[in-house]
Amino acid sequence: MADAFEAEIRELAGEINQQIARVREAYGELSVLEHTARSADGMVSVTVGRHGQMRAIELNPRVYRTLSPSQLAEAIMQQADKATAAVSEQSKELLKPLMPEGVPHEEVFGEHATLDAFFPSPVEPTP
Repeated sequence: MADAFEAEIRELAGEINQQIARVREAYGELSVLEHTARSADGMVSVTVGRHGQMRAIELNPRVYRTLSPSQLAEAIMQQADKATAAVSEQSKELLKPLMPEGVPHEEVFGEHATLDAFFPSPVEPTP
């Protein structure tokens, strides 16, 4: 009876550790997630990271001849918004298989959430 109980505990501990490893792997993928959005005319390109932080802005030199400063600012903002929306969607899709049903993505993986706040150290069965 005790052997069966210990085997059950070991099996559960193994399952928990596997799930934690899957979440940690996904979290690692999230840390390097980024997306680049380009305007239809190719004049403006904006790359953002997982939380919408700008990582790069590329402007075609001809953009200064075709857009006024306010139009250029608007074009940059539009591409930043598109890239941020795409990164957010990629993040949700990456984590969807790991999320408990009914728990909002942002609650667990939002800008201020940390992985360690939600998971303890790996479970070790005691002899």
